Amino acid sequence: MLYAFDDYLLDFARREVRCRDAAVPSEPQVFDLIVFLVRHRDRVATLDEIVEHIWDGRHVSESTIRNCINAARKTLGDDGKRQRVIRTIPRRGLRFVAEVRELDAAPGHDLPDGIKTDTSSRHVALGSGGGGEQVERIDRRPVVAVLPFVNLSGDAAQEHVGDGICEDIITILARHRTLSVIARNSVFAFKGRAGDVRQTGQALGADYVVEGSARRVHDDLRVTVHLIRTATGQLIWSDLFDRQVEDLFEVQDTITQMIVASIEPRIDSTERALVQRKKPSSLRAWDLFQLGRTHLYRATRSDNSEAQRLLRQAIDDDPEFASANAHLSYAILLSMLYFEAEPEERRLTEAHDLAQRAMELDDQDAMIRFVYGRALLARCDYGSALHELRGAVALNSALAIGHCGLGDSLAYEGRYEESFPHFQKAIELSPHDPQRWAYHAYRALAHLFARQFRLAADWARKATHIPNCHYWPYAHRVAALGHLGAEDELPSARAALLERRPGFTCSLARKRLFYIRDAEQLDLYVEGLKKAGLPEG
Repeated sequence: MLYAFDDYLLDFARREVRCRDAAVPSEPQVFDLIVFLVRHRDRVATLDEIVEHIWDGRHVSESTIRNCINAARKTLGDDGKRQRVIRTIPRRGLRFVAEVRELDAAPGHDLPDGIKTDTSSRHVALGSGGGGEQVERIDRRPVVAVLPFVNLSGDAAQEHVGDGICEDIITILARHRTLSVIARNSVFAFKGRAGDVRQTGQALGADYVVEGSARRVHDDLRVTVHLIRTATGQLIWSDLFDRQVEDLFEVQDTITQMIVASIEPRIDSTERALVQRKKPSSLRAWDLFQLGRTHLYRATRSDNSEAQRLLRQAIDDDPEFASANAHLSYAILLSMLYFEAEPEERRLTEAHDLAQRAMELDDQDAMIRFVYGRALLARCDYGSALHELRGAVALNSALAIGHCGLGDSLAYEGRYEESFPHFQKAIELSPHDPQRWAYHAYRALAHLFARQFRLAADWARKATHIPNCHYWPYAHRVAALGHLGAEDELPSARAALLERRPGFTCSLARKRLFYIRDAEQLDLYVEGLKKAGLPEG
């Protein structure tokens, strides 16, 4: 459904406001306020309701509320004096007073002069008289619809199993700020309807559709799930989960987290592939962000530099782009940890400030909170880092990298037995994550610090078998084997490390592991390298 008023078009599902031939930029909270007022245009919305909806009931200052209202008016070509769109009702609240037309988004439906839609593509086209050229959408998150799961049990009493899994997927998937997830009530309106998934997705305004089924017979539960790209009907990902049901809620929670952990990276990789096929002249903030992440995940020095360049451009294009600020912070951190950038105060401060800025823009994004935690760790603020990483996992229990970061910080505190389950969770959640080698590598480091050298060597070796693996797992393995005195394994392990990172020395390890809290842990690591025959440097 689209909503038109005056020269404006409001698309709830795609989170976009357009005026004639251009997209009108708006901050997330400003857009949410507009949507809330339009949906409740038949009455006055109180300020308490607005705070509850926009800020989740958190305490905010009057100036913050006032600035958001003023920004909403400006987005819609209104102001506090005219109030022709958003009217203040003294001592009561706000009312959306412009005449709103509800429009069917189906192709060919009559729309206001100058506006045309094409729901099969990723853009809305606007023209001066109905025949203008299509203009690329900018800064839009992929829209995902999770359809009600079909009950294949042959027992109507088991209907709640599939419904519960569907609702949990919607809830957890919506915590990924890089995705826009259609609300439960909208998708459940299609429950029980047969039809083409592509048509259903288009009717909902979704770029991707998640569909599935649940079959429970006695204590056996089978769940199937498919991720489909609406525009092409392409099956992006599918899987099947068989479980014995002892505790239904626990099994449902486990399956849901595994499904969500697979969906988000698959959509990410598809979106990045689409961006790479675009001409450079069409790249804007969202596309620059996606392309920057593509380079970031390739884990090479040149790709890291290119990621920083692209992410800086994304921020220049949209300074309020929270995720772009966070990912630039992360790229700078990785340049000091993994590559040749000096771990100096200037870079550490920039990484911290970017992550803090991202938190100010969106403190409910688990990935942003993870990056902020890592930036604090790099500044040796260990207690605050641990707090933020716990917060990231609390916000999104399916964020694999959040579990890895939390496990890593616990290991630096010497709390090894607490750390290992988080590494294991990250690994289980991330069968397709381009960074999954790091989850094995950080676990190897934790085992090494715990003086479990054989486990450290084995986990490091597993990391080296994963594509895009960095040189650090090779170094971790050499250090562990040095402590073991494994003369039969050391020659090949040293050679593999030096092939990946020529000139690797003990002093280089000390320099790059600057963030490790406990001097004894760092000394133990370097001692292993020396025992393995690596030079001091």
